[in-house]
Amino acid sequence: MNEERHGTRRSGGPRKAQEIFDATLDLLAEKGYEGLTIEGVAQRSDVNKTTIYRWWPSKGALLGAALIGARQLDFTPPDTGSLTGDLEALLRTVVTLLTTRPSSDIAVSVLGAATQSPELGAHIREFFADRIALERPVFDRAVARGELTEDTDLTLLMDLLAGAAWVRIVLRQLPLGEDFVARTVGTVLNGARPRMA
Repeated sequence: MNEERHGTRRSGGPRKAQEIFDATLDLLAEKGYEGLTIEGVAQRSDVNKTTIYRWWPSKGALLGAALIGARQLDFTPPDTGSLTGDLEALLRTVVTLLTTRPSSDIAVSVLGAATQSPELGAHIREFFADRIALERPVFDRAVARGELTEDTDLTLLMDLLAGAAWVRIVLRQLPLGEDFVARTVGTVLNGARPRMA
């Protein structure tokens, strides 16, 4: 369960942590990082703001916890039986995140805010560390099947795949072809040069 992964329940966190996280991301999607306030989260989640401040002393800390713990960004690693299939499933998750509201609004708001807030940037690094830890079984299985070597840079591999989606969707604002996911995974795994006989 997400709350258990984030530790709010284990460490005696607020009973309504999930409602707080959901309200945080909802407000972020609606108002952006500048418009996100702990007072607004308290009102939206019907939780006293002193309770929120007790666990998260700033909105950057609260948003970092919400990114990991909220239901909107919940994640189950795929198990298709092959590295190619698993990476395609992972990339489809990223594409859905970036093309479906409210998650697309959340992602773009977080990206913009992270460039201006060192504190938030640190929390976002925690989010990505948590996500790569969840994805780890995909790569462990690939190593066991002989599809990857043990020294593969997993973070680089995922950065290449997710980065392609971010650049195409958010920065270039171009439509994705039906074969975008398969072509991207194929290029990352096999390279762009023609195969020699």
